[in-house]
Amino acid sequence: MRSLLFSPADSEKKLDKAMNCGADAVIVDLEDSIMPERKALARAAALEFLKAVGAKKDRPRLLVRINGLDTGMTDADLDAIVAGKPDAVLFPKAEGGASVVHLDAKLTAREAIAGLPDGCIKILAQSVESTAGFFLAGTFREASKRLIGLTWGPEDLSAELNAEANRTADGALTEPYRIARAMCLFGAAAARVPAIETIHVDFRNEAALRRDTEEARRDGFTGRMAIHPAQVPVINDVFTPTQEQIEKAKAVVAVFAANPGAGTVGIDGKMYDRPHLARAKALLERVKNS
Repeated sequence: MRSLLFSPADSEKKLDKAMNCGADAVIVDLEDSIMPERKALARAAALEFLKAVGAKKDRPRLLVRINGLDTGMTDADLDAIVAGKPDAVLFPKAEGGASVVHLDAKLTAREAIAGLPDGCIKILAQSVESTAGFFLAGTFREASKRLIGLTWGPEDLSAELNAEANRTADGALTEPYRIARAMCLFGAAAARVPAIETIHVDFRNEAALRRDTEEARRDGFTGRMAIHPAQVPVINDVFTPTQEQIEKAKAVVAVFAANPGAGTVGIDGKMYDRPHLARAKALLERVKNS
């Protein structure tokens, strides 16, 4: 998934627009964008939406952001939306592998009640949204076969830290949040799942979004969450490998295949080693699954 676009569950208009903007995934939000007094209405709307569009061909992947385990609302969210068979849930403030195990058990029970196959609903965990989550970012490996990726969030984290801001005037992350971002990357690598970059809040600044997203790709993120449909084309473009990159990756794989015992090979006067091979294979796998 290159682009994952948030849309509030209680806005049919925004959901319809999200479905048709080219995003790889639509995140039906039951958390931050929904006021407490509208949670029940939003749950019902989310289920209706999932049932209406779930069987459509060539649709984006459908995720539902539930409310976190610490809110007391997780069970009500799952009771409402599991029957709609979303592709995954976005799990806010996921504090380590143990929290994913907890959510996995809740999903297993509700899948059985709904007559769904065990494990059909996956989990994308927002792993570094709290200080506790920060220190547990490396504990997700083998927590659940449902886990399909890790992402992070500076907004909730900065509120917990009582920080005045999480970015500088030019949009760069301040030091605590640069570290949190890196922890998400390391945690995802340790868990052997993709790392998804957080949102870019200045949705009208396309140049800044592109620059920031290119840095995310450079560092190892494979996709990004979006808060506005206008961000989707930029995110998709940045995370779509160019034909030149694809051909280079194929060349690296081919040369190593022709020299199975080699630790390093030369291509056009440059040396490539086994880590280059791993990156080339990962790029080609993303292209295959896109």
